[in-house]
Amino acid sequence: MSISRRILLRGADSKIVSENLPSPSFKFQKIKFIGFCKEWIKDPLNIALLFWTIGVTVSGSVVFLVMTGMLNNLLPTKSQREIWFEVNNQILTALFTLMCLYHHPKRIHHMILLCRWKPGDVLILREIYCKNGTYKPHERKHMTVLLVLLHMNCFAQYALSVLNLSHKKPQRSVFGVSICLTVALLTAAAASLYAIFSPLGKEYDHGDDEESPNRIKDGDLFVSRIVDKPQWRGGLFHFLDDVRTACLSLFCSFCLFGWNMERLGFGNMYVHAATFVIFCTAPLCLFGLAANIVEPLYAKVALSLIGILVSVFGLFYGGYWRIQMRKRFDITKNESCWGKPNAGDCAQWLFCCCCSLAQEVRTADYYELMEDNLGKNRTNGRDKIEILSPLPREGGTVHEDRSNLDSNRFLDETDGVNQLLKPPTPSSMQRDDFALKMTKNLAGERSLSL
Repeated sequence: MSISRRILLRGADSKIVSENLPSPSFKFQKIKFIGFCKEWIKDPLNIALLFWTIGVTVSGSVVFLVMTGMLNNLLPTKSQREIWFEVNNQILTALFTLMCLYHHPKRIHHMILLCRWKPGDVLILREIYCKNGTYKPHERKHMTVLLVLLHMNCFAQYALSVLNLSHKKPQRSVFGVSICLTVALLTAAAASLYAIFSPLGKEYDHGDDEESPNRIKDGDLFVSRIVDKPQWRGGLFHFLDDVRTACLSLFCSFCLFGWNMERLGFGNMYVHAATFVIFCTAPLCLFGLAANIVEPLYAKVALSLIGILVSVFGLFYGGYWRIQMRKRFDITKNESCWGKPNAGDCAQWLFCCCCSLAQEVRTADYYELMEDNLGKNRTNGRDKIEILSPLPREGGTVHEDRSNLDSNRFLDETDGVNQLLKPPTPSSMQRDDFALKMTKNLAGERSLSL
């Protein structure tokens, strides 16, 4: 073989190898995607959403395969196919109803804010429904349409759930099920499209709008953190350190949890309390009712166990907000659960929910919360002040006059000197200004007399 031919063959082989090798940009995108997935899965809320999606996908696939006859070989008898169809249909109904129940307290709260339409309410609604949280033309009207569609979706799903859970398949109205299912699907799709293609999902250049708040970077708002390493107030099992808090956390857990979340700046107390009740009771009720509809004993037991398990895991809602509290205020981590602080917080709520709630309330009581970020713990008469301020969030902006802002602080008394410089009051500033003017006038009179 000639030398020139060998060179040509080597060149062709190298081209083939280079074409098969992935490009550097592809490797970079792959690494970036893997990193995003790792960060996404660390959020407990995303984990719950993943399990919900898996349940919907599996049950929906089984229902579709049974309806199309693709499982006739595996399920030869009609009774078997009806059992599988009904069980998975009930699971689908319960999962979608749970999702609507989870979102409905927030939507009711947003509708109340929309009716009040105060400056602080406008800012909250813009942050949720408007693209980039900015002013949109006729925004109140468009928000009303969007919220009405979302409420219609919830009510249609509730009606569908009532039909499925109150009647067995032979007595169930096919027309009613079809109407409810159609309305639920169409309203969900219409709400999604309206949020994207309406003015709420578009960008407008309005300059400095008068209603728009001055957006401040978190780094500018929270410029200092005097308490560098705040601690949880008492241990997890120091349940009786505060008898009043212990009794409230034991007999009125949901109300105390919502109240504590609101004063920490994590949202409305009624929304938190209602959502927590839904997470801990709705799965048991829905799957328990579904178990009464299906006929085989093993299907009844399976649905009942699923309901109990999901209701117990509803305690993770408290663990999720404990994680947010710890991250925002930089409280000491609990790495006893394989060095995973998030898993440790969720485990504490799962195995000792009342103790965890009491500890969070004691910590919030120890560091007094003040709206103006200036104050002292009034449990003692000393004037020493210590502030526990939230950590700045990455890449976010906040508004100054929202009711549940991150500008809340925990305040505590220490034995050290007063570490906070108080700004001058308006009256003292006016007195200083008046004295300065009098001094200038006297100086002018003296110069004229000379």
